[in-house]
Amino acid sequence: MLENLNYGLFNLINATPASPEWGIRLAIFIAKDLITIVPALVVILWLWGPRRQVAAQRQLVIKIAMALAISLLASWLLGHLFPHDRPFVDHVGYNFLHHAADDSFPSDHGTVIFTFALAFLFWHRVWSGILLMMVACTIAWSRVYLGVHWPMDMLGGMMVGLLGCLSAQILWNVCGNALYQRLSQLYRICFALPIRKGWIRD
Repeated sequence: MLENLNYGLFNLINATPASPEWGIRLAIFIAKDLITIVPALVVILWLWGPRRQVAAQRQLVIKIAMALAISLLASWLLGHLFPHDRPFVDHVGYNFLHHAADDSFPSDHGTVIFTFALAFLFWHRVWSGILLMMVACTIAWSRVYLGVHWPMDMLGGMMVGLLGCLSAQILWNVCGNALYQRLSQLYRICFALPIRKGWIRD
């Protein structure tokens, strides 16, 4: 039944040769490039911001890193334990994005962007989490639309992201403050010159 739902949703979303070329190009940009928002925001949050908020921002970055590490490990394990072919490997629908014929479940892109969105929803602001969740859903849609993933691959990525965030919170409660202090010291040593110049925050 779940597999039938997966196929049904895929056929509803997947583009066809009759789909507009501009829609295909937009989806390719979303599928390949929009995820760069993750490293960009992480760097910005660590290096800049109001002085009174920098500590909270850096703690958020560390939590995100922990959650991503856990969720990507879980994604890798699930991919090996429950291998699932991509739609174009099964000759289902249409493919408009070149991709290796590796396992599709859960989606790595989905895992990363949903982990990131959930992290902001849990640890930053509701509005920022909702905004990033909209970005995550858009990326998920684009990769199904282009034929490189099944809808359930994206749902799996979201579930793994939730697991990553919950696990990261548990680890943070155990060793978060000590980890933050150590990484802050290492940062001040490695980036002493730009900190002195005032280019980035202490």
